[in-house]
Amino acid sequence: MPASDHLCLSKGCGKTATLQCPTCIKLKIEGSYFCSQDCFKSNWAQHKLAHKAKIESEPHNPFPNYRYTGNLKAIYPLSPRREVPEGIMRPDYSETSIPTSEQNVRNSSTIKVCNEEEIEGMRKVCKITSEVLNAGAAAIRAGITTDELDEIIHNATIERGAYPSPLNYYKFPKSVCISVNEVICHGIPDKYTLKDGDIVNLDISCFYNGFHGDMNATYCVGNVDDKGKLLIKTAKECLEKAIAMVKPGIRYRDFGKVIEEHAKKNGFSVVRTFSGHGINQLFHCAPNVPHYANNKAVGIIKPGHCFTIEPMICEGGWRDEIWPDNWTAVTSDGKRSAQFEHTLLVTETGCEILTK
Repeated sequence: MPASDHLCLSKGCGKTATLQCPTCIKLKIEGSYFCSQDCFKSNWAQHKLAHKAKIESEPHNPFPNYRYTGNLKAIYPLSPRREVPEGIMRPDYSETSIPTSEQNVRNSSTIKVCNEEEIEGMRKVCKITSEVLNAGAAAIRAGITTDELDEIIHNATIERGAYPSPLNYYKFPKSVCISVNEVICHGIPDKYTLKDGDIVNLDISCFYNGFHGDMNATYCVGNVDDKGKLLIKTAKECLEKAIAMVKPGIRYRDFGKVIEEHAKKNGFSVVRTFSGHGINQLFHCAPNVPHYANNKAVGIIKPGHCFTIEPMICEGGWRDEIWPDNWTAVTSDGKRSAQFEHTLLVTETGCEILTK
């Protein structure tokens, strides 16, 4: 339809249009007609906002000036924050984004010893966490977006009366961390579509009746190459070897040596920036549980301690960097990373894998 079939958009003008905004034509925005260059220029400040809105509504890379380390790029816009029904108990950061209870003990190295009632609370939430991970894992396939997985995991969480612990934790916008290929951890689900040959980690955390559970696992999407399969296998074995050590009297610093030795034996490295952690009524607390050798972690394992071990194993070097979203941690060399995690309860003779 020619411009002359339309009236000028300029307020109060009403003249027959003679031109259409060239940017709108390119962006396929309808109705941007003006009678003259003067009317077009006088409306530019307001009119260009339509261009911005259109661009932001289409799938796009939100960080065009960031040099990504690998092939993966963020794809925005993100879907709206998912709702949690009234009646589901929420952690203290669910609205404010600030976990005040955690911050109050941030500088403490005291490790909580859970009593029987608290242990039962941890068992319940960890069972839910395991069920939610299974629901998410069952949906993994080439062609599904990470945002669609987030929706499945969110729904599986609230169906069990639990709150997805990552949601609004320090403003994390989604209900699960999904980390693909070179993403080490804390990947934000978006419009990325899983492809045959990808590896993907689902990091599930749930809050139920005042307690948090935390676990993750890495999966193959379709046909993954042998190096990728070995990376995943090694990461799982690193966790298993560390869990086998858990018993009263062991130092928290001792896991790193066993984990790093096994990773290096298979030609891989161990991330140093992120560690396992204490978990109970708080999402993250003492102890700090590094996964690399010669670390300086403080604390001796005692019955009643609840904590996670979650080694992140890399195909290349162990160094990482963070995307401009302030969450997504990736390998600096763009090579793949795999991770497995369990929440553990220390018993008198060893440990109980609460998320098994």
